[in-house]
Amino acid sequence: MTDTGSTEANALAAAEEFAALLTRSTADARILGVILSGSQAREGTATTYSDYDVLLVVEDAAETQFTAEHRRDSRLDVSTIPLTEFRTHALPGSGVEWNRYGFTHAKILKDTPDGLIAELAAAKAQLSPAEAAQLAPAILDGFLNSAYRCLKNNRDGNTVAARLDGAEAISPYLTYVFALHDRVRPYNKYLAWELERFPLSHPQWDAETLLPLLVQAHTGDTVEAIHTLFNGLEPHARAAGHASVLDDWGNDLLLLRGLPATP
Repeated sequence: MTDTGSTEANALAAAEEFAALLTRSTADARILGVILSGSQAREGTATTYSDYDVLLVVEDAAETQFTAEHRRDSRLDVSTIPLTEFRTHALPGSGVEWNRYGFTHAKILKDTPDGLIAELAAAKAQLSPAEAAQLAPAILDGFLNSAYRCLKNNRDGNTVAARLDGAEAISPYLTYVFALHDRVRPYNKYLAWELERFPLSHPQWDAETLLPLLVQAHTGDTVEAIHTLFNGLEPHARAAGHASVLDDWGNDLLLLRGLPATP
């Protein structure tokens, strides 16, 4: 069998094993919810290599009764979580905030009669206005810090440090831009897909405009990319009420803008 044939056979087997898991889970009253995330849940992102990422939300008393379902291989990635833990999973303070985007666009394949699983998943999938308001200023300052270090290192002739800091500026930049829209920053794998399917509010954040800039920030044109990102972001940050975060940088804003320093 060719490699292509083997891959296709594996994909078919994965779909069959996922269907069997869903059948078992639907019939078991101890399993309160079945959540499908990852590429299989996001239209147009799955490939023949994509596994099925499944989270089973179970009754608290049944927490240890489904270890046989746990697996992580090329076909299925299945884990279980008790309801009490699921309530706060991926939310601020949970210690697994990194998993929050996993619930954005996830599919709820089994739910409680009152829709509790879908409700809890929806709260993870998007930032509340209060969460966004708390997150945005600190993450904006994180972007400014890395951007400033990038530009200062470039000014001082430290090219390696400039590129590394320019690269580090991208993560807080994206987190901030999505927070301005009360949205969870997507994993890098889904960034282009997210921007194309669910555009942000301004053309400068369209996929065809933003993505090349992000790539540029990792090249010899790091400085130009950082200036462009900052100058495009500053008016939006001020409009969002974050002028004080910017103004705390004083004359260093000139360096961030790409302007000559004042005497």
